[in-house]
Amino acid sequence: MAKPKAPEGDLTTYACEAFTHAGVTHPVYRKGAGPAVLVITEMPGISPQVLGFADRLVAIGLSVALPQLFGTPGFDAAAARPLARLRGAVKVLTEVCVRREFTMLAVGRSSPVVDWLRALAVHEHARCGGPGVGAVGMCFTGGFALAMATEPRVLVPVLSQPSLPLGLTARQRRSIDCGPDELATVAGRCAREGLQVLGLRFHGDPLVPPERFAFLRERLGDGFVAVELDQRDGHPEELLRKHHSVLTGGLVDAPGEPTHAALQQVLGLLRRKLLPPAAA
Repeated sequence: MAKPKAPEGDLTTYACEAFTHAGVTHPVYRKGAGPAVLVITEMPGISPQVLGFADRLVAIGLSVALPQLFGTPGFDAAAARPLARLRGAVKVLTEVCVRREFTMLAVGRSSPVVDWLRALAVHEHARCGGPGVGAVGMCFTGGFALAMATEPRVLVPVLSQPSLPLGLTARQRRSIDCGPDELATVAGRCAREGLQVLGLRFHGDPLVPPERFAFLRERLGDGFVAVELDQRDGHPEELLRKHHSVLTGGLVDAPGEPTHAALQQVLGLLRRKLLPPAAA
């Protein structure tokens, strides 16, 4: 019997509005009521499965804000023909490589777009209320959620398969795209406030080397909670040769599955930190 995949969402059920900070403007797709969670999409963009994950957050009483930083919203790479999928990937890679908002190879440096994301987090908190906001980064944007946690309103940073900097060297593998001062600030919050940084990855994923999680354990101590899954736990129909996307393409959406348990851990943390006790 085929294993159940991650659910897919419908972009037309989301409202879209531009957000501008320091002269930089990006569209933001919003849905739901309650405290806000920023869902910062993986490549190639705001896919139906990313929307399906966001819909789960709405269902538990949260608002979601999905900034469109790259790609075509709603494009379904999994359902596209190989040529269309390749064209989409080339377009997105070209887009992020030529823009100064993203840092792909530098060690110990946050992408400049993180400043814009922190401003968006402040805006969403003022708009939605609650004790603070959550931030879920995926793949290319996984480390963004970590750097965003220098903003005190960010109470739940989730790093799903954080893939930058690209692990071409030992130094790059033993690092993450977050500046040293920002990382020290987050570590201080972990020690003083009990902030938890949740990281998720598949063992054997070449885009998220084990050295990266070892580095985060050293820097954040007990503040870093690692969820590491075996390759056999991923969905057999995920596009990549090695399982990678814990909350979307690699998710087996059935109770008892390790990826489903990882998803529930993310949802549980967001409930506890952002929702009132009765709702959580």
